[in-house]
Amino acid sequence: MTAQSERVMEIEMIERKGVERIVAPPEAHWVGDGFKVHGFFPHGPLSARRMSPFFLLDYNAKTEFPPREEPFGVGPHPHRGFETVTIAYKGKVEHHDSHGGGGVIGEGDVQWMTAGSGLLHKEFHEKEYNREGGLFHMVQLWVNLPAKDKMTPPKYQAITSAEMGRVELPGGGEVEIIAGEFGGVKGPATTFTPVSMFNVRPANGTSVELEFPENYTTLVLAIEGSGRINGSDELKTDHLALLARSGERFSIEATDEGSTFLVLSGEPIDEPISAYGPFLMNTQEEIAQAIEDFNSGKFGYLN
Repeated sequence: MTAQSERVMEIEMIERKGVERIVAPPEAHWVGDGFKVHGFFPHGPLSARRMSPFFLLDYNAKTEFPPREEPFGVGPHPHRGFETVTIAYKGKVEHHDSHGGGGVIGEGDVQWMTAGSGLLHKEFHEKEYNREGGLFHMVQLWVNLPAKDKMTPPKYQAITSAEMGRVELPGGGEVEIIAGEFGGVKGPATTFTPVSMFNVRPANGTSVELEFPENYTTLVLAIEGSGRINGSDELKTDHLALLARSGERFSIEATDEGSTFLVLSGEPIDEPISAYGPFLMNTQEEIAQAIEDFNSGKFGYLN
């Protein structure tokens, strides 16, 4: 091996983004009666500051729901100061809010809701799906907003599967781009701070290289199948990998047919965090104001 090739290998090793830890799915708990979720953070071993700009990750692993006339779900609840991102892999969710928004999130779709200054929101299994029952498999993520945008007006981005950016991989499979950019293709979601969100689906036995700035928070959740990160760290189904801040590049290899990995990466928001229930602000005074505004009806009304 020449000195030059040794130097190239050394540089590549320095630039690799290694695995900081792999987290098994925490014990599941119910949100309402329609969402049986593994709460990876903020109430687990991963701190809110370390996960920034992501604040919460609830993962509804595959769950079979029986047919029922009364819809499964969760009733009206408030939000302020952040965004919710719901990714549907199996099943359908119908949602409504106190600003007149609503819709259905179908399989393969994403609903990106900016709660901003505040609203009431409810989510239930879609009526026909609820009557038939079936497999339910979803992710809900809370993305923090910087202080200057916490009181932005509420809005929705309803993103269908057909609207996603897609890049075919040389060895087979694809990268589906919800937010951010991969291979020169941008995802449809707009964000307040730099955030990338991909569904990565390499063919079995093949790998894909990903690159993000070294200070970013980067996570990989094995939605389907299993794989290896950087050729060595095993990532089993329903497990979450937290990657180191140092380094920029890493690889994901699929070791099962039909593997899907949700990849999240974002620039941390270097601001104080004050959280209480469904409110995510910067100070306790802002939390107190959110509670007062909610109690006085400023979030609107929703039956």
